[in-house]
Amino acid sequence: MKTITFKGEPVTLPAHEVKEGDQAPEFTVLANDFSEVTLKDSANSVRIISVVPSIDTGVCSAQTRRFHVDATKIEGVKVLTISCDLPFAQVRWCAAEGLENIAILSDHRDLSFGEAYGVTMKEWRLLARSVFVVDSSDKVVYVEYVSEGTSHPNYEAALEAARIAK
Repeated sequence: MKTITFKGEPVTLPAHEVKEGDQAPEFTVLANDFSEVTLKDSANSVRIISVVPSIDTGVCSAQTRRFHVDATKIEGVKVLTISCDLPFAQVRWCAAEGLENIAILSDHRDLSFGEAYGVTMKEWRLLARSVFVVDSSDKVVYVEYVSEGTSHPNYEAALEAARIAK
């Protein structure tokens, strides 16, 4: 079982843990217009699912920008950033950062993604920083549960997994 801390304090996560080789769990999150988005909506493509506690923090902002900018250099890869931020905050962040047409999705309503992927921090009602790469057949090919929520993920490892995924 994974051990995660947030600001140095242990957090409680769902017992379920997604592993490489698993079929990616389905989920329902909200787009910035409050429409529902599921894993199936990006079927037949390689996806980097970048999970951040809150888009308005420095590490989360850097993570979101890095994956969305670097993944555009990899043909056929889509990036889905998921947080519990309200869609209004996500729209504001995108405008302030000058990033358009990127998928920043909200799990605030049901924690559907957080529960399915084992990243809901019970104490904070936020998602634990993590990265999942899902191939075009919905198989999980890379997983990183970042051990300290205020640390950066291993960008290069996730991007490399996306490069070689089909």
